Amino acid sequence: MGNTIVNVPGSNVSINLNEYQCSDRGLILPIINEYTWPVWVRVVIYLATLLYLFLGIAIIADIFMCAIEKITSKTQIIKYPNPNNPDEIIDKEVKIWNDTVANLTLMALGSSSPEILLSVIEICGNNFLAGDLGPGTIVGSAAFNLLVISAICVIAIEKGEIRRIKNFKVFLTTATWSIFAYIWLFIILVLITPNEVTLWEAVITFLCFPLLVTQSFMTEKNFFLKSKKTDIDQEHQKLSQMTVWQRKKLFEAPVVSAEEVMQYTKAIGDRTDLTEDEKAKLMAAKILKSKDKSYAHYRINGVRQLTGSRRNEIELPEHLEEILRKNEIEEASQSKDDLGIQLHGTFLKDLSENGKKSVVEFAASSYAVLENEQVCRIIIERYGKLDQDVTFRVETIDGTAEAGEDYNKIDEVITMVKNQRFLPLDVTIIDDNQWEPDETFFVKLSLYGEQNDVKLGHKTICMVTIIDDDEPGEIEFSQPVYVVKESIGTFEVTVERKNGADGQVSVAFRTSDINAIADKDYIPKSGILDFKHGEITKTIPITIIDDKTAEKDESFAIELFDPKGGVKLARVWKTVVTIINDDDLKTIANRMANMVNADLDAISVVKKGWGQQFVEAMNVNGGDIETAKPLDYAMHFLSFPWKVLFAFMPPPHLLGGWLCFVCSLTVIGGLTAIVGDAAAIFGCLVGLKDGVTAITFVALGTSLPDTFASKIAAKNEKTADNAIGNITGSNSVNVFLGLGLPWLVATIYWQIKGLPFVVNAGSLTFSVAVYSIASVICLGTIFIRRFLNIFGKGELGGPTVPKYLTSLLFVILWIIYVVLSSLQAYGHLPF
Repeated sequence: MGNTIVNVPGSNVSINLNEYQCSDRGLILPIINEYTWPVWVRVVIYLATLLYLFLGIAIIADIFMCAIEKITSKTQIIKYPNPNNPDEIIDKEVKIWNDTVANLTLMALGSSSPEILLSVIEICGNNFLAGDLGPGTIVGSAAFNLLVISAICVIAIEKGEIRRIKNFKVFLTTATWSIFAYIWLFIILVLITPNEVTLWEAVITFLCFPLLVTQSFMTEKNFFLKSKKTDIDQEHQKLSQMTVWQRKKLFEAPVVSAEEVMQYTKAIGDRTDLTEDEKAKLMAAKILKSKDKSYAHYRINGVRQLTGSRRNEIELPEHLEEILRKNEIEEASQSKDDLGIQLHGTFLKDLSENGKKSVVEFAASSYAVLENEQVCRIIIERYGKLDQDVTFRVETIDGTAEAGEDYNKIDEVITMVKNQRFLPLDVTIIDDNQWEPDETFFVKLSLYGEQNDVKLGHKTICMVTIIDDDEPGEIEFSQPVYVVKESIGTFEVTVERKNGADGQVSVAFRTSDINAIADKDYIPKSGILDFKHGEITKTIPITIIDDKTAEKDESFAIELFDPKGGVKLARVWKTVVTIINDDDLKTIANRMANMVNADLDAISVVKKGWGQQFVEAMNVNGGDIETAKPLDYAMHFLSFPWKVLFAFMPPPHLLGGWLCFVCSLTVIGGLTAIVGDAAAIFGCLVGLKDGVTAITFVALGTSLPDTFASKIAAKNEKTADNAIGNITGSNSVNVFLGLGLPWLVATIYWQIKGLPFVVNAGSLTFSVAVYSIASVICLGTIFIRRFLNIFGKGELGGPTVPKYLTSLLFVILWIIYVVLSSLQAYGHLPF
């Protein structure tokens, strides 16, 4: 703004309208003259502006991360041995980008771009003079990320569960570098060249970035400590640890086929209570859960939760979540037996490795108990290595039976002592003398902590059925409708005895034509089903005749009649079997496959064009209104202008994501420049120094999306890598790029002028020193948690009291860091 001089009438006083409190603090702001405004009004306006800018940066950073996800997901075709046939070589698409390199370069840049750009813009826009806002934000953000986000992730895990860092060697590498980065700042600003950064110091700081990436990559590849296993052995071990579904998807195209739809439909049963759309959503959710996810996935999802946008997860209604959960429990139990798939010519049946490992599992995968018996005894057995103690966790999971009403909940840690082979576990059944249907619950077995010589066996989940014993029961078909293809041959129709199993009973059955003709379309059948005392299921084999001719769908009925022994017929005493032409069945499966792929495509972070971007920007939850919550509507209303504005950005699919990458990074830079101005003016108006504003308001604002992302990753992932494993790498990159790059440019500029590049070491180095001490304590605690039983031998989660104490310690460390740094900035500490 140019000077505007006004003479005050009746005096010799002149006023410059552009010179008032804090008018000289910004590069871009203020954009209008504010000299007549009360200070409190300006404080409110700049605070609101700052918060709204943080929201805008979060949204454009979401687009930036989508571009990064597109770039790092680029694949190439390689030859790969088929795990089901070692002699066969198949083509497989694999990622070009190594995960560690991607996390420390583009992913770190995506999550830390506001802090890095703020530091660069502050120096470049301040005539290459050092400021306090950029460096303070970098240190403050590092403190918040390591201490507060870690504290949140530790307690985000459900009771009794733990999360361990899988790639621990890389974590140790990045953790060491993150401590060194901040100690290095202290060394150059206090010990080597006090209050000055020389060219060689700036060069070393900047070059530490590629050194960090290189060493982390070499560590991941076991360059420094060669593994005894070959790469092929490691890949096959990785394959053996996958579920059957994951192995299947690994060697197939990502697009869902009609055959997969039919297979999954069979897995969940011919449920007439579900629409095709609901079945498609269930399958899409299952596929998404089986995929490995990057940190970018959770970063994007965190921002979208914050802004009321479409999540990149399939959100299911409660009744579908329950079906998916039960299906996963059943599949987890079955998949243990499916591990007989041949790998390298051997079967994975003996998990004890010829007696070298202790294997713990249930003696049976299902139990049934009469309600009046009041106790169900479940046997846990161990085989293989017996000369050691084995500790495991046993917990019950509700099915149709509910803890507290039908049985007493169990959630405890149990130890089998040396040479103990069997352990009885008694679950108390509640006999309420009131009739109720037969109900089921599950008992889950899991290892507790890290035990190198202990493995879980095939049967880690067992189902317990509580049979009501007060009545002979009722008999009905398990399903009112069966849909079978003509070429199926023989299939089984299940008849169930419910609501009691007392005594021996029987029921007659017979088939009858509807428009299918007996002996032409199916083999007619009739007979008697005898249920012994306590027996609850019987099956009727039905044979379908395939006449190899095209014809319309045909149906016949099977009915139950003449119950004896006091048993009654229930509601589903008749079932209809529809014989569908194979081509018609495939048409239905193709339609469902298209629906599944559409559901997966809808949550894809890579948009197909500007039209799709604008549609999602202008609708709450990206158009998925069914799952939208009131908070989603509120946040969508607040973020609507940003969403529409950023919908003009190039879609990530153009030019491999690089065009979107450059454009969104440019916009982040522009918004960051405005954030720097708003933060400086706000701090000035309320009397905060730039360093204090940086480690509080700005650091929290830029780190909020990472907080959401890490919490989601901690709860949803099986490991802690995406929750806290990336924090140390990101903190290192902040220093090496966020300070190394602008310092390198500034030192070159002042070197040409023959002058030193002055950096005031006072507040910055004190803040760095306090943070370094806090980070050593925090990382040391995380390291200790991994190896001590009291914490469950996991970085995250574990027993309730220790995990909350850990979280409290981290939060106290952060508060101490903020308080001490603020007191020193105002001269209240003699340092």
